[in-house]
Amino acid sequence: MSPEHNSTRHDRDSVADVALALLDEVGLADLSMRRIAGRLDVQPSALYWHFSSKQELLAELSDRITAPLLRAVDDDVLPLARRIRDALFAYRDGAELVLSSAALGLGSAHAQTALEHALRRADADSPYDRAVALMHFILGHSTLVQQRMHADSYGATASGVGDDATAGLDRVFDLGIAAIAGLERIRS
Repeated sequence: MSPEHNSTRHDRDSVADVALALLDEVGLADLSMRRIAGRLDVQPSALYWHFSSKQELLAELSDRITAPLLRAVDDDVLPLARRIRDALFAYRDGAELVLSSAALGLGSAHAQTALEHALRRADADSPYDRAVALMHFILGHSTLVQQRMHADSYGATASGVGDDATAGLDRVFDLGIAAIAGLERIRS
């Protein structure tokens, strides 16, 4: 159906809402402009009125995933890092999406900015550089865990790896955050 015949008008928010819902349903690899347009009952070219490229749309989704962190103004480093990780886990392939947007320099830096503020409050050395390193660790760790959970759900995990994809990963996560943050004791 052509956009002229569709009685429902879509805006930037409705396109992003549908794309985020589809991300949860089909994953990042199968999230296409054609699929989003199909769900909206418009031609794919109609999406480009709202987003100049798929990367711009993905950056918007990345910002939506990390937007709750804008309210994390008083969190200590470890609880904040856990909140960032949990925000990435809230959507299928959320960590991979935010990672790819960050790698391309797209989207905002909600999470990194919140980490930098938490590190400044904790009087850490080099808070900006540590916040960057923490984001890299959080994104990498979260992507690894999400991929492992996907593999487990499809029975594709190597034998002998264990039954629980996340066994011990909270402890490893906390150790990584503590080491990079450079804080002897991180309040949890």
